[in-house]
Amino acid sequence: MTIDFSKYQGTGNDFVMIDDRAGTFPVQDQALVAHLCHRRFGIGADGLILLRNDPDYDFRMIYFNADGAEGSMCGNGGRCIVRFAHDLGVFDDKTRFIAVDGEHEADVSKEVVSLKMNEVTGMDVHPDYAFLNTGSPHVVKFTEDLETMDVVAEGRPIRYSEPFAPGGTNVNYAQVIDEQSLFVRTYERGVEDETYSCGTGVTAAALSAHRQYGMSSPIAIRTLGGMLRVAFTAQDDGSFTDIYLIGPAQRVFGGQVEK
Repeated sequence: MTIDFSKYQGTGNDFVMIDDRAGTFPVQDQALVAHLCHRRFGIGADGLILLRNDPDYDFRMIYFNADGAEGSMCGNGGRCIVRFAHDLGVFDDKTRFIAVDGEHEADVSKEVVSLKMNEVTGMDVHPDYAFLNTGSPHVVKFTEDLETMDVVAEGRPIRYSEPFAPGGTNVNYAQVIDEQSLFVRTYERGVEDETYSCGTGVTAAALSAHRQYGMSSPIAIRTLGGMLRVAFTAQDDGSFTDIYLIGPAQRVFGGQVEK
């Protein structure tokens, strides 16, 4: 079996993209997905995403973590599949698609993809961290001197800790740069490592910064892989609506691989 693929990245968060509108990819083959994502023996990526047909939307996004398991929503992956679908001619400049966490809308320009995220209705604020779900579960901890932090050593015990069992959580460390910007690093479950960027993670960090520090929308966020922006509307009841994850998404290369 020959599989055609494309490699896309959004601020260093990279994905194997497969046009599976024919529905032929073996989605139950977790070992195959993990192999394709392996950085030594496969293509190499933080995750794999299938683009499939859907009768009610422009397309359906199916996301797999690098370990081969089907994952929760991935914000940068969502932006990358929008760019992929646009490159395939699936839509012109605006799209509406379905993912594991529901419906999403997005706009595409030459420079950026603006992805509308789901509303966030709750945030658990603790003395030293916040916990919320932005399509995936996230812990956000504010810290100083983030440049030198060992994010893997700090984040891995929290990812597997009892309060977030059995599914675990992603762990984000955020540093306030100024009144309108953050620096964010993320330990990502499923990858089980720090990634260059995490879209749902920076979204969680931005909403937490509004709640804890009064930052207003939009918030600029520096990641290891580049710059993102998160725009939102904060409601009086503590919820957030009109959340947009904005940043670049680009094709890196494409090819074929034998199964």
